[in-house]
Amino acid sequence: MKHVLPADNHVHSEWSYDTSADASMLRTCEQAVAIGLPSVAFTEHLEFTEGGPGDAIASVGTDHRWWSRIKPLDVTGYMACIEDCRARFPGLRILSGVEAGESHLFAASAGAIVHGHDFDRVLGSLHAVPYEGRLVAADAIFGKMSDDDAMRYYFTELIALIEGSDLFEILAHLDFPRRYWPKGAHLYREEPFEEEYRAVLHSLAGTGRVLEINTKSPLASVDLVRWWRDAGGTAVSFGSDAHLPPRVGDRFKLAVDIVEAAGFRPGHDQYDFWRA
Repeated sequence: MKHVLPADNHVHSEWSYDTSADASMLRTCEQAVAIGLPSVAFTEHLEFTEGGPGDAIASVGTDHRWWSRIKPLDVTGYMACIEDCRARFPGLRILSGVEAGESHLFAASAGAIVHGHDFDRVLGSLHAVPYEGRLVAADAIFGKMSDDDAMRYYFTELIALIEGSDLFEILAHLDFPRRYWPKGAHLYREEPFEEEYRAVLHSLAGTGRVLEINTKSPLASVDLVRWWRDAGGTAVSFGSDAHLPPRVGDRFKLAVDIVEAAGFRPGHDQYDFWRA
């Protein structure tokens, strides 16, 4: 059975600190229409360079190799751009959103932004982890311990994120460091970490939240998506994690095949999450 492409619920534009001037929201919308996406969510990075009152990160130092790149999100300018694109593309559902990084460590700072605006999508992500008293990029722990132990260290902190933050609805790229697997991302294997994956997925399912199928990362296997269903997970979201217009909706047809093989189907309408 042929389905239309699902909504892309994880896209970045020029409003994210890690994009270039080529990451035009307008051009991304043009591309989304051209390839037949029903909806696109611009989930711009929401991250902080230091902790404030009420943030658990206050007791942890920061690694400037990671933090020097981060810039605050101009929510006012971003929302004005969203409204402009909605007016220009009435046939495309354009959602507002943020990708909240390490929100269990920046609960007060991130919460002030999330609760202060009516975002359509809020993703939770873990790009950095506390290590030896400092917050460091997740891939920086490779080399400080064995590769397998580094992944297990990440998964442990990911459970802390899930259990320590209720700000987000969708968990983005649950195995983010696999992109930087020292032996090559194409050689990464999920099976050695099945126990850790299942623990993360069980924790996430217990909160009733949604698992993202991230198509920028090496794609999840059918087995991994089945582990999500086994854990009680009921919904998945598709996210290209695009940082340039040509990448919006990238590899969605292949991702759909994987998700269908694991027992998930389109939701109530073309904008909905896919459901078990």
